[in-house]
Amino acid sequence: MGRVEGKVALVSGAARGMGLSHARLLAAEGASVVLGDVRDDLGRAAAASIGEGARYQHLDVRSLDDWRAAVALAVSTFGKLDVLVNNAGIIKVGAIEDLPVEDFKAVWEVNQLGVFLGMKAAIPAIRAAGGGSIVNISSTGGLRGSPTMAAYAGSKWAVRGMTKVAALEVGHDGIRVNSVHPGFIDTDMTRAPEFAGVDQQAFSASLPVPRAGVPDDISRMVLFLASDESAYCTGAEFVVDGGQTSGMVPPRRS
Repeated sequence: MGRVEGKVALVSGAARGMGLSHARLLAAEGASVVLGDVRDDLGRAAAASIGEGARYQHLDVRSLDDWRAAVALAVSTFGKLDVLVNNAGIIKVGAIEDLPVEDFKAVWEVNQLGVFLGMKAAIPAIRAAGGGSIVNISSTGGLRGSPTMAAYAGSKWAVRGMTKVAALEVGHDGIRVNSVHPGFIDTDMTRAPEFAGVDQQAFSASLPVPRAGVPDDISRMVLFLASDESAYCTGAEFVVDGGQTSGMVPPRRS
């Protein structure tokens, strides 16, 4: 316990799923946490369930003003900001020739622009705190291609690239920036209609670690990167995928 004792973290997309899991674990390990999301009722309830060391802030990651308000809440309430977890993300699937332009733009705005704006808003506060850690949630989709995933994979490759750029830009300020690449994780996103044609049970059973991941699998990596245990890690990719990228063939859609 206490691996991030005294630190202050801001987590986007924290009302449910992986984001809520990250916020809960960080708080359990001693951090004060600001949960950002657009699902206000869920977000307020999530923060209340964590306790006094948590606050909720409406956060549309496409809005720089919302990001600045979330950072300001962290600083005004808890005195500083040490950790940013860029977790919010959406998915739209479709072959390149079929995918509506509006869907591509929607994914880009949340998954790529949202991460850029989060770093832009948080870096000055983390620098003022004497340094800290930025954790950008990418995907195994940011490590390889996958059919029908041009929008999602493109955005996650971009997160990977921006992570490396940011690490170079702010390393001398004591700020570390790393990306986490989850594989198949059992969340609301992977239960969405877009995946209705995928035999997820068979896919999970085929992995070297033969199960679907759970949010806590990713949260433990986020905790490591938020903590001082990862003090010599920056500009790197941390893959948590049960061996998916070791050479597995993705399942065919029915």
